[in-house]
Formats: sequence, C-alpha cells, structure tokens
Amino acid sequence: MPTETTVDRRRRLELEILYRISQAMAHQHDVTALLNEVLDIMETEMGLSRGTLTLRQPGADTLVIQASRGLSADEIRRGAYKLGEGITGSVAKTGKPELVPDVSREPRFLDRTKVPHRHNAFLCVPILREGEVIGTFSIDRPRADRSDLERDLEFMQLLANLLAEGVFRIREQIEERESLMEENRRLRRQIGENYRPANIIGNCRSMRSVYEQIAQVADSPATVLVRGESGTGKELVAGAIHYNSSRRDNAFVRVNCAALPENLIESELFGHEKGAFTGADRERRGRFQQANGGTLFLDEIGDISLAVQVRLLRVLQEKTLEPVGSDETKKVNVRVIAATGKNLEEEMKAGRFREDLFYRLDVFPIHLPPLRERKTDIMLLADHFIQQYNAAYGKTVKRISTAAINMMMAYHWPGNVRELENCIERAVLTSNDDVIHGYMLPPSLQTDAETNTAVLPKEGASLKRLVEAYEREIIIDALKRHRGNAAAAARALQTTQRIMNYRIKNLGIEARQYR
Repeated sequence: MPTETTVDRRRRLELEILYRISQAMAHQHDVTALLNEVLDIMETEMGLSRGTLTLRQPGADTLVIQASRGLSADEIRRGAYKLGEGITGSVAKTGKPELVPDVSREPRFLDRTKVPHRHNAFLCVPILREGEVIGTFSIDRPRADRSDLERDLEFMQLLANLLAEGVFRIREQIEERESLMEENRRLRRQIGENYRPANIIGNCRSMRSVYEQIAQVADSPATVLVRGESGTGKELVAGAIHYNSSRRDNAFVRVNCAALPENLIESELFGHEKGAFTGADRERRGRFQQANGGTLFLDEIGDISLAVQVRLLRVLQEKTLEPVGSDETKKVNVRVIAATGKNLEEEMKAGRFREDLFYRLDVFPIHLPPLRERKTDIMLLADHFIQQYNAAYGKTVKRISTAAINMMMAYHWPGNVRELENCIERAVLTSNDDVIHGYMLPPSLQTDAETNTAVLPKEGASLKRLVEAYEREIIIDALKRHRGNAAAAARALQTTQRIMNYRIKNLGIEARQYR
C-alpha cells in the first residue's frame, strides 16, 4: 500500500476543514457565531494559536476585530486599523494578501493587540465581495519554510472567499441595527419634544404654575394626580412628566379607565392566566407589567369600581400584583400618574371612592385650569392648531377674522382645549382662502350678543339679519387687509367706493379703527 505523502496529508486536511466549514455555514444562522466556529475549526485542525477576522465599518475607513482566537477582550479592543495602516490596513487598501515570515523583522507590523509574537509568521488575506474589500482574515503561526507559508496563504484566501458572503451579512446586520437604533433615537426625541412642557401651549399665570410643578415632580418617583375638566390636556401633562423623567426611555402606557367594562378592567390592568374566565384562551400581561420600568397613566381614575380600587391600592403600596386567576405574586416597578375630572372628595363622601386610595394617589396633585379661565391663551392655542391642520390638510390659513376672534373670546368652551382644537380643525378644513371667518365656526359659538357679531342669535334671526352679519364680516375683513382704506377694500370686493361707503355707514362699521 503506497505511503501517504506530506502533500496528500495536507490536501486531506484542507478538504476536511472546508467540509466542516461548509457544514457550519449550512446550519449556523448567527454570523458572528459562524466566524468563531470557523476559527475553532482552524485551531483544532491546523493548530492555529491566534487568528483575527476584521470588518471594515460601513461608510468608514476603519477595520475592527469582529471575531478572534487567542486574544483577550482588551487585546481585541486595541485591534483597530485605519485603511492603509500597518499590514492589515495595507491588505484592506490594496486587496492583495501579504505574508510576513518573521514579524520581528517587519517594521510595518504595528502589533496593536500587544500580543507576544516572538518570531512568528503573520499571514493576512482580504475578504472580497464584488471587488470590494469588506474585511481581512489573518493568523500568526510558527515560522516555516516559505513554500509552506505560501500554501497556507493560498488556503486562507480560499477560506476568505468562502466566508465573504457571511461577512457581508455581518455588515448588513450592523447597518440595519444602527439604522434601527438611530430611528429609535429619532422617534424618542420626537416623542419627547411632543410632550415636553414647552409644547403645552399657554402663557397665563395658572399654566406657568403647572409647568413649574411638572419640573418639580418629573424626575421623582412620586405618584401624581392630575385634576381638571375633560379636554384640558391631562394626558399631555402626564406625558410631559414621563418624558422629562429618568424613565423616559421606558414605556409610557395609557389606560382610559372609563372606557373599559367593569368585568374587564382587572384583567386589563393586572393581566390574567389562561382559563381564568370564559374567553381567556391565553395568558395576558396586564398594563402594569407592560409599563414595568416606565410610567402608567390611569385616566378617569374616578370611574373604577371599589373592588378594583382595593387591588390598585395594593400595587401602589407593595409594588406587587397577582394576575387574575393566578396565585403567583409578581413585582413591578411602575410610576403611576392618575387623572380625573371628577370631584373625588364628593365621591369619597358618597362611598364611591376609597379614602386610602385617594391619599395614595394625591401625593403630588396638579390642577389644570379650564379654558374659560385662560382667555389669554385662546389665540395662542388657535394659532397652534391652525399651523397643525394647515400641514395636515394642505391649507394656507394665516389668520382669524375679527368677528371669529370675538366669538371665540366670548364663548365659554365647555369642552375646553379639545373643543377648541376640533373647532379650528373644522374651520381650516372648510376654508377656501387664508382666513377663518365667523360663519365657519360651529353654531354653538355664533350666539354672542355682546360682541355685535351674532350670526345665529339664540332667539333666531331673519334672512336679512343673517345676510347683514355675513356682509359685515366680509367688509371688516377687507378693511383690515387694506389698512382701513375703503376705496381699496371696494376694489378688492369688486364694487364701487360709493356702495362701500354706504354699506360701511349702514352696518355701523368704523373704518378708521383698522388703519
């Protein structure tokens, strides 16, 4: 039987390594794990003592170690190379393999990892994909004959070609991860900006007091009770507290307690086990668990039943809960912000709200004033909503007519800021020019006798009176645009100055006040 030669043994070993690596590539889906497995195979079959696989950073001229064998964590951190720097950087720049028979005699060998190489040989090959160098593969090994080293270099290039697709997938994973992280940071910045106090519109004294309270309590763990009528912006205040706190990077979970049926609110808040009740076909995490590490906003807290109040009190006191149908106690770390438009003191007297829960929630109360007490903020809010809905509907509304302003300032706004927003949205949507006119406002605003702009009086009106009111608003708007110049206003409305002067006098309009 013929004796196996050294060349034959080497060829058999190389085939064995290629087979094992191809098997690893077939079953290994984690690319970093694949590369480490390749280095394990090289270490086992070839006696590799040290090897590194560097990856060129996307959009940069830097190579960093992605997988290694025989290097410590500190040595890996030190192993970063710029394009053209040292042997590794040179291979990445030229795309050509390099062989150094003795690193102690090579001045270009940077020894970034500070590993004792003695008189080892150093072999480095490029990893190419579609002609682009995306990384390098290098090993140190004991010195040997030049022919043996060159054979090793050829085999390493073969491995590098085999691994090129896997290395490219690493780059794609890194790019995708960085893109997602950047998008996540952008969205968090956007969310934070939307909820910071500066974006709660209002400069009146009572709102400045609210801003001060938000700043005081935001970064503390204190439970907050936000009180105010429906539509005053209680959720915005809760969001401002969360996004200005140390919990800003964790979940902000909202629950409208009034919108949940009484038989489901326990499951919604605390979760349930599979089979806990009819229809519970799977385990469900409650809102407290979803908000773990972050903030839970309980809107309309005054509407929950006494039974749920007892369980809620326990969570606030002990920071633990039991899902419906379970005996297992689970710890939660949640900051609670509650809100209500109800008079909880009256609810306690009537026995519908527990005193102990009230005092647990009322650690730091914040009261939001109704819009009728914030008259100076109405136009600020209106301008803000005009800009918002101009962008949403592709409109170019720039201002509000005097008649419309008078109506808005005289109205009592029972729906508060929410009603004002809906009112402006409707007016912007129906506008055909750059002005919001009084007739665009809802009928509920068109009942004001004091402002002399009653488009739709409470007692009803004749067609003549309605037409005069509409005409009056149009003329005032034209006078405002032309600084009280009746002749210019007449030309804009395509009528004569004589008719314009007659209508101004007949309608009791003072043109001079618009100069």
